[in-house]
Amino acid sequence: MSTTPTGAPRRSALVTGSSGGLGYAVAESLAAAGCDIVLHGIDEPDSVEPARVALQARHGTTAVYCRADLSELSGVERLMTFAREACGGPDIVVNNAVVRHFAPIEQFSAADWQLSLAVNLTAPFHIIRLALPAMRAADFGRIVNMSSHYGQRGAQGRVDYVTTKTGILGLTRAVALETAGTGITCNAVSPGTLPTPAILSRIDAIAATRGVSRDEATRDYMKERQPSRRFVRLEDVGATVAFLCSPAARDITGTVIPIDGGWSAA
Repeated sequence: MSTTPTGAPRRSALVTGSSGGLGYAVAESLAAAGCDIVLHGIDEPDSVEPARVALQARHGTTAVYCRADLSELSGVERLMTFAREACGGPDIVVNNAVVRHFAPIEQFSAADWQLSLAVNLTAPFHIIRLALPAMRAADFGRIVNMSSHYGQRGAQGRVDYVTTKTGILGLTRAVALETAGTGITCNAVSPGTLPTPAILSRIDAIAATRGVSRDEATRDYMKERQPSRRFVRLEDVGATVAFLCSPAARDITGTVIPIDGGWSAA
């Protein structure tokens, strides 16, 4: 096993849904901590190549990319085989990939429901199932499941997201108990509102509809959510994940860590 400049073992980390956005920020934090990175997405490799090269150059670790459709078991298996052959392990798994749809339940299509279950909940189950044997053999593993503020409360018009993000918390607790007392931990992180392209597009739509500036639309959007009235920074979520994957967090398992500007306290 190779080591970092400090002499610690070099770990490998698989982050699903990491060709951009939150997943890429998490990969950035783990690479900064000395991990080799397996990026994943459904984008064509050529479009991800600049981000992959930049990540590798900034941190001096290996970064590779796998395009895989996690809605199918064959895609999950291909991703795990790729990760194992490219970097070994993986020692760290971050289940971040997500799809979501917006519709009231009576208008929600069966196909959209099945897709959300497959990507948001079934894929993390299979990834953990396939990663655990090597983690047990090494007596080391870190599993971080990306939940959401909506994993702990309901919301209208997003039944798939609420259901799967709630389910991921149950998966986290079950895996934590099954691995308790080993070198493996399993935790969930629940971010509040992030400045993702999807959220920014919604704010732009609000601004256009109301005829106000983006800043005003942002303030209106946020005051109904996080008491902090500001976005959660992607890099802060990444730093939290990196901490959970560090030696200092060896006895933190089965937890849900909210990063939501006080939203969960309201």
